Amino acid sequence: MPSPTRSARLLSGLLLVAGVAHFAVPRPFDDIVPRSLPGEPRTWTRLSGVAELAVGAAIAYPRTRRAGALAAAGLFAAVFPANVKMAYDWRHRPAPLRAAAVARLPLQIPLVAWALRVARS
Repeated sequence: MPSPTRSARLLSGLLLVAGVAHFAVPRPFDDIVPRSLPGEPRTWTRLSGVAELAVGAAIAYPRTRRAGALAAAGLFAAVFPANVKMAYDWRHRPAPLRAAAVARLPLQIPLVAWALRVARS
């Protein structure tokens, strides 16, 4: 297991890369925005990208790390409906893609646990 500082840097990096991806390649994110959300999917893609960038930056700095990590845990839980939508939408895709979409669902649990571990360290 990495040191607490290394773990925080890895989590920060993951969130920062994901946040940048929301702007660099937004279409895959647009496609998984639940239809029940009001407004345009691109707006939600941008908002979630900004949230990931802000949370990743907060985790990068020791003074804001705890708050950032707690926000990351909430963010990981908040995006779960998008992962459910993706798994549902991809149910007729080839088996490897279906498996990847379904595998994302339980992945949220270790991500939330990781963020909470960083918040406690």
